[in-house]
Amino acid sequence: MLNHFKRNHVLLFCWVILFAIVSGNFGNYLGIPYLFLDPVYINQVNFFSFFIMGIVIAGFSIAFHITTYINDGHRFSFIGIQSKPFTIFSLNNSIIPFIFLFCYVVFIIQYQVSNEFVEDDMLLRNLLGLLFGYIGMTILLFSYFWFTNKDIFKYVVCKVDEKLKQNIKVTRASAMKKLNIAKKKQSRVDHFLNLNFAFEKVEDDKGFYDRNTILQVFDQNHFNLVIIELFIFILLIIMGIFKDYEAFQLPAAASFTLLLTIFVMFVGAFSYWFGNWSTSFALVIIIIINGLVKEGFFNKTYKAFGLDYTTEPAPYSLEHIEELNSNENREKDRKETLEILNNWRSKFPEEEKPKMVFLCVSGGGQRAALWAMNVLQYTDSLTNGQLIKNTMLITGASGGLIGASYYRELYLRGLSNKKINRHANEYKEKIASDNLNAVIFSLLMNDFFVGFQNFQYNGLEYDKDRGYAFEHQLNKNTEFVLDKPLAAYRTPEKSSEIPMIIMAPTVINDGRKLYISPQHISYMMDPSDSIYTGEKLSGVEFLRLFEKQGSEELRFLSGLRMSATFPYITPNITLPSEPPIEIMDAGITDNFGISDAIKFLFAFKKWIAKNTNGVVFVSIRDSEKNGSISKETNLSLFEKFSMPISSIYQNFESLQDITNDSKMEYAREWFDGNIERINIEYVPREYAKENLSTADSLRMENVRRASLSWRLTRREKESLIENIHTHNNEKAILRLKSLLEL
Repeated sequence: MLNHFKRNHVLLFCWVILFAIVSGNFGNYLGIPYLFLDPVYINQVNFFSFFIMGIVIAGFSIAFHITTYINDGHRFSFIGIQSKPFTIFSLNNSIIPFIFLFCYVVFIIQYQVSNEFVEDDMLLRNLLGLLFGYIGMTILLFSYFWFTNKDIFKYVVCKVDEKLKQNIKVTRASAMKKLNIAKKKQSRVDHFLNLNFAFEKVEDDKGFYDRNTILQVFDQNHFNLVIIELFIFILLIIMGIFKDYEAFQLPAAASFTLLLTIFVMFVGAFSYWFGNWSTSFALVIIIIINGLVKEGFFNKTYKAFGLDYTTEPAPYSLEHIEELNSNENREKDRKETLEILNNWRSKFPEEEKPKMVFLCVSGGGQRAALWAMNVLQYTDSLTNGQLIKNTMLITGASGGLIGASYYRELYLRGLSNKKINRHANEYKEKIASDNLNAVIFSLLMNDFFVGFQNFQYNGLEYDKDRGYAFEHQLNKNTEFVLDKPLAAYRTPEKSSEIPMIIMAPTVINDGRKLYISPQHISYMMDPSDSIYTGEKLSGVEFLRLFEKQGSEELRFLSGLRMSATFPYITPNITLPSEPPIEIMDAGITDNFGISDAIKFLFAFKKWIAKNTNGVVFVSIRDSEKNGSISKETNLSLFEKFSMPISSIYQNFESLQDITNDSKMEYAREWFDGNIERINIEYVPREYAKENLSTADSLRMENVRRASLSWRLTRREKESLIENIHTHNNEKAILRLKSLLEL
């Protein structure tokens, strides 16, 4: 332990990360601890998911032993005269791994009992799965080390390719140098734990310094390390080739642990080869890699499927943006959308002026997707389908837009197939199915190792990267109903069978919005008749900008992915333009979709005022708008230093709310009609308050806000679904129902 604290800070840091995650002290907001405490494998948390976790944690522990043994074994020379040196070394080096395993089991029990409410027999099976996986992997690997002792290795090493032996001459010399130093600078050890789990006194170790024996022991250990690394690498390649099959997709936590294992083994090998110079060499390598990346090496382009990247890139310049936003295009697009508005109006009796609904759904990963689906099912059912009928436009970001798009597609299919019940609970289960395992596994397999696979879409070839993994898994979860080109929605939107959807991801290059729709919507940009001629256009229309690159053939799922770009998980999409446009989540500019709906209202304010009885903005939020103000106390030095930046991040949604409220108030000034706003919010704290007297009071005490992730636990799903019944939400829905019945 003292040796680790003195020399192996990187290895300790890896353990600190794991301890912080499983204890809930790291990544709680993103739901990272739940990936370890409630691992999912093939959409189930069971014996096998925990069995896999046991295997990878055992592998990480053994990688920790190997790395420590190779780098620090010479400091404990008495180990070399034991019959099973590596096994004894690992046993005495197991304080940290065993403490972690014990704590991991305790945290699993606490979480499963207090949050998932699993039955005792199921909890026991899960824990047995973890322990069987851990013990089985440990026995398998140590059996290999057990039988490859230095006597047998004399035979084995003769069979090893001479090239391998030549490559390790330098490290042999390094080993001899370390051993010579070790004669003078040994770490003091009086007793050690032997294979009988009894403390044994350290004996004189003069015989250990025989040169031939030392080289044989070193060769054995180095060869073992190479074999284990090759085994892991080959296993990763095999799994990467078949990664499209769910059986080969490890739980997200297992993929992360496996990545950490590879890192530990690499750090150990790097440290051994370069010794005291390892830090300097690492800095040099980082500087070189940074320079190569800057020059375009190692750059990976994540593409939007359906677009043609082989043609000449579309020009992205101020002149071209202004050309696309010409008055002629605006007027033409207004006339086309007026036809849609008239078709929408024709669904209602001529003598009655209907309410026009704008559905604005917030982003927030799978949490927002399930919440949007839950609210739309419940509210639309309560209004007898009037909500979706009155809805003209759907805007928003990220997961909320995915949930709303799924519901809209079910509604469209239900028009021709009456057997489809869009209010069925099965669709909530589908949209809430795990989408993270495939993405994280693809990050490990594709982006780091197996990057040679591709697939064809609409006759064009693309890489099977993380973006593909995200779309493929979402496609499977939703039974492939959203796997359409963008243009497939043009006719049903034009006839007003379904509401329009406008996706508005953010262009990283300049902060503009990229408006994606099967309709031409140049009117969504800022008005061109402004007195101030220096006005900066706030957006650009996707359909026209990438017309020559096949914008109509954009895969609708890729459009949703552009609006739901989750930092470091779902990668930024690069579009075929010059300079290349990089896309970020729509929530960067407006996580709630309010500003885009107001822009649409402004573009058709006269028609809407004349033909409707007012508009209703239905804001489906996965967060509380007017939450309590917390007081920051007992801040650390680092927290005080980071406060100016962290406060902006923490209040990001609040800042957007203030901006949207101001726009809404201005809209009431220039719109000659009535504007209503209905907020339906996911506030688990409120639900807990209202149900403390129920039999589920224990469950309610543990209700926390569902994590921002592409994977939800069972407790989080239940919390999201039941939260529709809060007093404020029921009141808001009744208000909406009364408005639509006018």
